[in-house]
Amino acid sequence: MASVTYSDLVKAVQSRPPLAGLILGSGLNEVIDGLPLLIDLPFAALPGMPAATVPGHRGRISLVEFERSTLLVFQGRLHYYEGHSWDVVARPVQIAAELGVKTLILTNASGGIGGGLQAGSLMAIRDHIAAIQPNWWRQPGLCGIGSPLRSVYAPRLRSLLQTAAESISLVLPEGVYACVTGPNYETPAEVRALKTIGADAVGMSTVHEARTAAALGMEVAAISCIANLAAGISPTPLSHAEVLANVRAVAERLGRLLRAFWELMAHEPLAA
Repeated sequence: MASVTYSDLVKAVQSRPPLAGLILGSGLNEVIDGLPLLIDLPFAALPGMPAATVPGHRGRISLVEFERSTLLVFQGRLHYYEGHSWDVVARPVQIAAELGVKTLILTNASGGIGGGLQAGSLMAIRDHIAAIQPNWWRQPGLCGIGSPLRSVYAPRLRSLLQTAAESISLVLPEGVYACVTGPNYETPAEVRALKTIGADAVGMSTVHEARTAAALGMEVAAISCIANLAAGISPTPLSHAEVLANVRAVAERLGRLLRAFWELMAHEPLAA
């Protein structure tokens, strides 16, 4: 597929519009294994996209077949801590929108903060804390400053995720995801502070993508794979290698959940 171009991808998507878009987090590439591959390109072949550099991110965009439809899948993402601007971090979402994607599912690997979230758990994101800019705690909705912002995570999609989870006998808790810039893991004191203001999990992605997608008119859902317990909760030092190992162990479960979710989407009655 070395000769495939972005124009080929555009034509393929136009002929078979995607049911949904999917951005896969660290170590989650196996989620789409087994789905027929229609077209595949490296990130660097896309307009305005650099190559992915973080281990566990293949850095490819794929159009795969699912039942009678297709899915547009970003195998990996771009991060602010890689030195990219926020505009570049959001570029996969913008490309998905340009290609006609109306529903976007975001996934990530995160550290568990909330009670009951052990390594290997899945958590549907109900809302987020965007600790990603100077004076982030002064943004609307926090500390009583300004009007609260609405969650960008669509209740309809969260309901479908719960129905999908029930169909495969999976308990899927919902919680609040805190995003920090990285690349370092949080200190135990920072984790205690995030827990105090309501975070259940913490990571270094997803939030800017979710806000961008919602601003572009997409319906958004997001799922965190709890790869480890956060600093101060975990009894061992944190490492990216541990994250990748634990996430790979839960990738099969996430794949089953998403397939059940997409089946529900595919069979939803058309809006009048």
